[in-house]
Amino acid sequence: MGSCIICGTDVGGGRVCDSHQEDVVFDFRGDSPNGLVPSRFYRGVVDGYAEFGVFVDLAPGVTGLLHRSELDQRLDSLDWEPGDEVFVQVKGVRDNGNVDLGWSIRQADREFRGVLVQESSGERLPDEESGDDETEEETETEEQADDAEDEDAGSDAEDEDAGSDADESGETIEADDEVDGSVEADADEPEPTDEGDDAERVASDPDESADAGASEEGAAETADEDDAEAVAAADEETDEDRERATITTLGDAVGESVRIEGEVVGVRQTGGPTVFEVSDETGAVDVAAFVEPGVRAYPDVEVGDAVRVDGEVESHRGDIQVESDALVLLDGEAAEAVRRRIADALTDEARPEGLQPLAGDETVAELADGLLDAAEAVRRAVLESRPIVVRHPATADGYVAGAAVERAVLPLIRDEHAKSDAEYHYFTRRPLDEPVYGMDAATNDATRMLQDRDRHDEKLPLFLLVGAGSTTESADGIDLLSVYGVDAVVVDAAVADPETREAVDTLVSPELTDVGGDETLSTGALVASLASAINDEVRADLEHLPAVSYWADAPERYVNLARDAGYDDERVAELREAVALEAYYQSYQDKRELIADLLFSDGGNLAAHVSEQFREKLETEVETADANVATEAVDGVEFALLDTDGYTHRYDFPPTPLLLDDLHRRRADGEPFATVGVGTDELYVRTTADVSVRDVAERAAELAPAADIATAGVREGKIEFLSGERDAVEDAVVAAVAEAF
Repeated sequence: MGSCIICGTDVGGGRVCDSHQEDVVFDFRGDSPNGLVPSRFYRGVVDGYAEFGVFVDLAPGVTGLLHRSELDQRLDSLDWEPGDEVFVQVKGVRDNGNVDLGWSIRQADREFRGVLVQESSGERLPDEESGDDETEEETETEEQADDAEDEDAGSDAEDEDAGSDADESGETIEADDEVDGSVEADADEPEPTDEGDDAERVASDPDESADAGASEEGAAETADEDDAEAVAAADEETDEDRERATITTLGDAVGESVRIEGEVVGVRQTGGPTVFEVSDETGAVDVAAFVEPGVRAYPDVEVGDAVRVDGEVESHRGDIQVESDALVLLDGEAAEAVRRRIADALTDEARPEGLQPLAGDETVAELADGLLDAAEAVRRAVLESRPIVVRHPATADGYVAGAAVERAVLPLIRDEHAKSDAEYHYFTRRPLDEPVYGMDAATNDATRMLQDRDRHDEKLPLFLLVGAGSTTESADGIDLLSVYGVDAVVVDAAVADPETREAVDTLVSPELTDVGGDETLSTGALVASLASAINDEVRADLEHLPAVSYWADAPERYVNLARDAGYDDERVAELREAVALEAYYQSYQDKRELIADLLFSDGGNLAAHVSEQFREKLETEVETADANVATEAVDGVEFALLDTDGYTHRYDFPPTPLLLDDLHRRRADGEPFATVGVGTDELYVRTTADVSVRDVAERAAELAPAADIATAGVREGKIEFLSGERDAVEDAVVAAVAEAF
């Protein structure tokens, strides 16, 4: 029976259990692609590029294709060169032998929890030889041992013979010496000396001779002990006086022996060393400690412990790492000193000095205290090596807000961590299909964070919800996170419901400070100022974002700020439309590099190209919808009613909320006007007056009690109902909206 190298579970003839297949990287030694196991990660070598992806050799004669659609970045931005060692996941093997590969964010042995060699005969650790080799080696070793024993036996026999001869020879020599000595003495007697007297006393008293020898030997031993204690004391003094290095200085100490002190923020077991991530007041670094392949070093050291590490600084694939010679678990005053040093540094670094709202927005300035609290929470998470998860709606405004935070946080993570890919481990942006943080999203997040905690010893993350999470509909999702003690920060430009205020750790919402004003504040504008407080060095990169976040009627101050930054009105519109289109496709993916290229690095071609597609698709859909709008007047309110099931492409761009927004803007002329889009079991309401969708839903539920009407999304005016009561719901909602005007 074999056992899993990760958890020790019995796994038959293998070396890794099913639940840890994706935690191990394999070296493939087979000669056929059919030997590859789907979902496993393999080490490979880049063979070459094609327009559609990268070819990777997994073994001689076994090559797979990593298609560009599997990459988390553009193909032309990939810095792999032919011959580079890379890590990929096998997605599957086709009937014709073609191997489909997937992207691996882990690109080093130490980032996996184990390494195995996969051969046709089975799996083994890299340092193990195959069964035949082991048998031959054991036989050879035994033969060598037998030969050595024979040689030793012969040598001992010779020594015994030599010893006998020596004894006999010695006795003869002593007799001869006595004779020779007497002759010499008779011939030339020397005068007696004190030494001679002493020698005579020793010779005449054997016991006295033995005592003298013992005294001399004891004196020698005492001297040796004194010397050893002196050396040990000197070593101890040197060890205590050894200067501590800060982690941020290790890049200049490659090849040198150093001492660091800090807190363990992560532990992962590889097929080789145990890797401890240690953080001090300046940064974090990986510390590799090796006992034997796959065996946990320092098993008593866990996340949160204070440690002292002595070791040599090395560079692996551009990442700084410390190869540990000794790792000491600190306690008492030593541990407290480390934690106090880190805590003091966190306090000094985490709190921004102040808030300077973009474009001097007074509405944002009124929210300064809350924004500074939010910025401190984010900065503290970076310094504590705590992952940050940003949740935002999959809209142009939501993406602008999420991208602003991303732009501010990633440089801080790069500065804090020595690993080149740390930004992918410690920052995640996950778009939401709707501006509600419901149980579906919360369950997904809870599952991921618990897996990361249990499998990779990661800390539980900080959740930052922007443009979502502040309404009653999000309460259950946030409560689920709170069960695990997870910190949640909510930043929303719209008014927050009272239930949310008690559920989250930090809430930024205009209503909390009675902010007034005629202009509507977008979430993108609010969060752009938050991002500048998180990292003031990226402030110039953020100046055009508030204008991009508004679909219409952007405040003049933000329009002027964008112009001063080099973004005229046409350019701002192109960015807004391009982000909106890309937000729709693969809405569950963050599209980090693509969005960054659009908002921060594009010279104009990419945004213009995507924006053109946006307009073509939107115009086609609006023309179809507009031709099929039914109009009616109820109590002085004009209604535009659209059957969204019959006259929209539900599974193509634009999404229904975006289509209705544009349709409503085109038809509303300032008079009491409402647009209602009705689908199978949901509808959307747009009005020219400040009408509460929640109030509309409650009133409609009274008028159509059998329809189970409920508010599904306040921010996007969404109401859900039972599909069998669709007609009754449409009439009830129209009546409720008319009453609300």
